[in-house]
Amino acid sequence: MTHSFAVCAYGDSPYLEACLRSLVRQSVPSERLLCTATPSVFLKDLAKKYGFRYCVREGKPGIGADWNFALSQAEGSFVTLAHQDDVYGAHYTEELLRAVKRYPNLALFTSDARILKNGAIQRRSKAECVKKLLRLPIRLPFLKNTTAGKRLSLRLGNPIVCPSCAYRRDLLGVSPFSTSLRFVLDWDLLYRFAAEPGSWFVSERPLLLYRIHGGAATAALTENHVREAEESAMFRRMWPEKIAALILRAYRSAYVDYKS
Repeated sequence: MTHSFAVCAYGDSPYLEACLRSLVRQSVPSERLLCTATPSVFLKDLAKKYGFRYCVREGKPGIGADWNFALSQAEGSFVTLAHQDDVYGAHYTEELLRAVKRYPNLALFTSDARILKNGAIQRRSKAECVKKLLRLPIRLPFLKNTTAGKRLSLRLGNPIVCPSCAYRRDLLGVSPFSTSLRFVLDWDLLYRFAAEPGSWFVSERPLLLYRIHGGAATAALTENHVREAEESAMFRRMWPEKIAALILRAYRSAYVDYKS
């Protein structure tokens, strides 16, 4: 099994260098790429400084297109699309390797995360506790290998932390991420990916610090209601209209965790 970290970089983030350092300091090394559709001297110099292969996508920036490009550039059998603002624990790749050894048919690896805000790790919120509960189906051996079991973990919201995911690349196909979605593209992919063979594994160790700040895409898409619209469409895809409306009403209370 080989593994790649593909960092998707946008603009000149002040948090990017901390992310790159965390990937260099992994206890087990991986292939490392820095991918962008907004090339700059800043990004090129950081890639060179930390030994990342620098990959530039031509064309208009877009999350889905950028993530698809990063996947296409990686060579590992598993790929983690690292977000430029986040910090990875030193044993992330090591935990992934253990999971692959334990489950040779592994299709998806993911982990718990802690929220990093204003330079400090935040106390666990109710939303984070709910997400841990929703991940229970993919911790149960008799469910984690089945389409129904994997989708069960996604039907009341997406409890899987996107940048913690390592995807088995040969099962994803070409350009697996939607280019029309802006917020739920990982949830949409996971719902479809659940139908592929292989088991999902979640480590409930917090192997990631998920940074929340005013410039983050999550905060912006929450404020301008793109998040609400796309999550509403996902619930209606999985549930009858009236049930979807009730679930969404309860789900909205979690939005506050992702505001700056």
